[in-house]
Amino acid sequence: MSNRLEVLPGTLELLVLSTVATMGPLHGYGIARRIEQLGGEGLLLNEGTVYAALIRLQQEGAISADWGVSENGRKARFYSITKQGNKRLTTATRDWDRTVSMVARILNAEAK
Repeated sequence: MSNRLEVLPGTLELLVLSTVATMGPLHGYGIARRIEQLGGEGLLLNEGTVYAALIRLQQEGAISADWGVSENGRKARFYSITKQGNKRLTTATRDWDRTVSMVARILNAEAK
Protein backbone atom coordinates (compact mmCIF):
# COMPACT_ATOMS: atom_id res chain seq x y z
CA MET A 1 0.00 0.00 0.00
CA SER A 2 1.31 3.43 -0.96
CA ASN A 3 1.83 6.27 1.50
CA ARG A 4 1.01 8.71 -1.28
CA LEU A 5 -2.26 10.64 -1.10
CA GLU A 6 -4.58 11.40 -3.97
CA VAL A 7 -5.62 14.99 -4.51
CA LEU A 8 -8.98 15.61 -2.84
CA PRO A 9 -11.92 16.09 -5.21
CA GLY A 10 -12.39 19.74 -6.08
CA THR A 11 -8.86 20.79 -5.09
CA LEU A 12 -7.04 20.03 -8.35
CA GLU A 13 -8.43 23.12 -10.08
CA LEU A 14 -7.26 25.22 -7.12
CA LEU A 15 -3.77 23.71 -7.35
CA VAL A 16 -3.62 24.27 -11.13
CA LEU A 17 -4.76 27.90 -10.83
CA SER A 18 -2.30 28.58 -8.05
CA THR A 19 0.57 27.00 -9.99
CA VAL A 20 -0.12 28.97 -13.16
CA ALA A 21 -0.65 32.20 -11.21
CA THR A 22 2.68 31.75 -9.44
CA MET A 23 4.84 30.30 -12.22
CA GLY A 24 3.38 32.04 -15.26
CA PRO A 25 2.53 30.25 -18.51
CA LEU A 26 3.27 26.53 -18.34
CA HIS A 27 2.42 23.50 -20.44
CA GLY A 28 0.31 20.73 -18.91
CA TYR A 29 3.22 18.43 -18.14
CA GLY A 30 5.07 21.29 -16.42
CA ILE A 31 2.01 22.10 -14.32
CA ALA A 32 1.65 18.47 -13.23
CA ARG A 33 5.35 18.14 -12.34
CA ARG A 34 5.34 21.43 -10.38
CA ILE A 35 2.33 20.36 -8.32
CA GLU A 36 4.00 17.01 -7.59
CA GLN A 37 7.26 18.76 -6.72
CA LEU A 38 5.58 21.09 -4.23
CA GLY A 39 3.43 18.28 -2.85
CA GLY A 40 6.52 16.25 -2.06
CA GLU A 41 6.78 12.49 -1.88
CA GLY A 42 3.26 12.10 -0.51
CA LEU A 43 1.25 13.37 -3.48
CA LEU A 44 -0.25 11.02 -6.06
CA LEU A 45 -1.26 12.89 -9.21
CA ASN A 46 -2.85 11.32 -12.26
CA GLU A 47 -1.60 13.22 -15.31
CA GLY A 48 -4.82 12.58 -17.22
CA THR A 49 -6.77 14.21 -14.43
CA VAL A 50 -4.60 17.32 -14.73
CA TYR A 51 -5.35 17.59 -18.44
CA ALA A 52 -9.08 17.17 -17.76
CA ALA A 53 -8.88 19.98 -15.17
CA LEU A 54 -7.06 22.19 -17.70
CA ILE A 55 -9.84 21.64 -20.24
CA ARG A 56 -12.54 22.43 -17.66
CA LEU A 57 -10.73 25.57 -16.49
CA GLN A 58 -10.25 26.74 -20.07
CA GLN A 59 -13.92 26.14 -20.93
CA GLU A 60 -14.90 28.13 -17.84
CA GLY A 61 -12.63 31.03 -18.83
CA ALA A 62 -10.33 30.69 -15.80
CA ILE A 63 -7.26 29.99 -17.96
CA SER A 64 -6.29 30.62 -21.55
CA ALA A 65 -4.10 28.47 -23.78
CA ASP A 66 -1.65 29.35 -26.51
CA TRP A 67 0.61 27.14 -28.59
CA GLY A 68 4.34 27.38 -28.00
CA VAL A 69 7.50 25.31 -27.94
CA SER A 70 8.52 23.43 -24.79
CA GLU A 71 12.04 23.30 -23.38
CA ASN A 72 12.65 20.05 -25.29
CA GLY A 73 11.63 21.61 -28.60
CA ARG A 74 8.16 20.09 -28.88
CA LYS A 75 4.98 21.94 -29.71
CA ALA A 76 2.86 22.33 -26.56
CA ARG A 77 -0.08 24.31 -25.21
CA PHE A 78 0.92 26.83 -22.59
CA TYR A 79 -1.72 27.79 -20.04
CA SER A 80 -2.08 31.22 -18.41
CA ILE A 81 -4.46 32.42 -15.73
CA THR A 82 -7.10 34.97 -16.77
CA LYS A 83 -8.61 37.84 -14.80
CA GLN A 84 -11.61 35.59 -14.10
CA GLY A 85 -9.21 32.82 -13.02
CA ASN A 86 -7.49 35.16 -10.56
CA LYS A 87 -10.86 36.03 -9.01
CA ARG A 88 -11.73 32.34 -8.78
CA LEU A 89 -8.34 31.57 -7.22
CA THR A 90 -8.84 34.26 -4.56
CA THR A 91 -12.31 32.97 -3.67
CA ALA A 92 -11.30 29.29 -3.74
CA THR A 93 -8.22 29.94 -1.59
CA ARG A 94 -10.32 31.79 0.99
CA ASP A 95 -12.90 28.97 0.99
CA TRP A 96 -10.17 26.33 1.32
CA ASP A 97 -8.59 28.15 4.27
CA ARG A 98 -11.98 28.37 6.00
CA THR A 99 -12.66 24.67 5.39
CA VAL A 100 -9.27 23.56 6.72
CA SER A 101 -9.71 25.75 9.81
CA MET A 102 -13.20 24.37 10.49
CA VAL A 103 -12.13 20.74 10.09
CA ALA A 104 -9.12 21.31 12.36
CA ARG A 105 -11.37 22.85 15.05
CA ILE A 106 -13.72 19.88 14.91
CA LEU A 107 -10.93 17.30 14.99
CA ASN A 108 -9.17 19.06 17.85
CA ALA A 109 -12.41 19.34 19.84
CA GLU A 110 -13.17 15.64 19.32
CA ALA A 111 -9.66 14.63 20.41
CA LYS A 112 -10.08 16.27 23.83
